[in-house]
Amino acid sequence: METTTWLTPEERAAWLRLIAVVELLPGVLDAQLRRDAGVSHFEYFVLAMLSEAPKRTLRMTSLAQRTNATLPRLSHVVQRLEAAGLVERVPCPTDRRATNALLTQAGWDAVVAAAPGHVATVRERVIDPLTPTQVAQLARIGDAVLTRLDPEGRMSGLLDPTADHT
Repeated sequence: METTTWLTPEERAAWLRLIAVVELLPGVLDAQLRRDAGVSHFEYFVLAMLSEAPKRTLRMTSLAQRTNATLPRLSHVVQRLEAAGLVERVPCPTDRRATNALLTQAGWDAVVAAAPGHVATVRERVIDPLTPTQVAQLARIGDAVLTRLDPEGRMSGLLDPTADHT
């Protein structure tokens, strides 16, 4: 029979604060982007990942990895972005079995227009309350936790913009 190793009071306090951030931050980011740019946070994330890719293009499978989305969820969102003229699906020139997502000029314009407000919200709600030392600690904490949550490094493309984009 296993014995549970309960959280210490300090560990519990840290855990509860992390859970509060995990619960509150997505709503804050989503509300700002919907209000100011007419897109959800996830839609913006998809557009932003495409905007950072070479030729503003990623294979759907790579885009799914970068956004931590299932292919069906990503396909549904890309369909909405296509209908809005922000993204286009095109055959992969190196593998006809694959499909690429391409950020259109209108999509680029939408990201450029939305980015300042999004960054201002991230700065106001997350970065500015922290000291430079705490920002560095937050990055190290994120790395430590991500190593356990994502041991295969699926989200590494997000952390490493030089990763394979084909």
